[in-house]
Amino acid sequence: MSKAIYSDTLPGGKHWSMVMRRNSRLHLTDLEGGANVGMLFYNPQNLLERYNAPDTLKCQHTFKLSAGHCLYSDMGRVFCSIVADTHGWHDSVCGNSTKAMVAARWGGADYQDRRNDWQQNGRDSFLVEGAKYGMTRRDLAANVNWFSKVSTAEDGGMRFDAGIAKAGAEVELRFEMDTLVLFHTCPHPMNPSAVYPHKPVHFALSDGLAAAADDACRMSAAENGRGFENNRLFHAGCC
Repeated sequence: MSKAIYSDTLPGGKHWSMVMRRNSRLHLTDLEGGANVGMLFYNPQNLLERYNAPDTLKCQHTFKLSAGHCLYSDMGRVFCSIVADTHGWHDSVCGNSTKAMVAARWGGADYQDRRNDWQQNGRDSFLVEGAKYGMTRRDLAANVNWFSKVSTAEDGGMRFDAGIAKAGAEVELRFEMDTLVLFHTCPHPMNPSAVYPHKPVHFALSDGLAAAADDACRMSAAENGRGFENNRLFHAGCC
């Protein structure tokens, strides 16, 4: 039985960060439908170790992220596993919105004019949060976009699927090692909304048990078993 630690709602266009401890859970809920949660992961003991999107996708032979998938670091270790998911498809290839992109699509609306309703972008959100830990733009990597579906069309181009968005969609992550998490609720870079989408997301932290030997995420791909073994060696002080 997991024990609640903390919960809050992050309004749309905002950012936050925290260190998730090993075996803890992070539960995200899209309250209104149409939210996007950009997220990055780092090893708080060594910030040079960070989320690796290419390895995460290729070692599990997938283009999307959903329940049963693991999210890898560039050291071959597993930051976290997706243990529950009602959305079904999360993007890990399209990256972030930028200041120029937001201004071109939705017009300029800075903090001085709009205060808390200003139109923040994903890249600057990560830079603000990363600066709290001594990181700069050189430390950014390709990020996950929770609650956003991007598929490929017949011509090979990518297509943002707004129809999948549902209020109440949830995803839960179990952390397999201590992990610094940066996240924001800025819009996906391909979001076609006519107005800047200020979509709130509820997040809840809880403790939990370690993955069992027959855990679904551990067993869903051969590489995941090796990733969990790399974690075991890391926590044993061998790496």
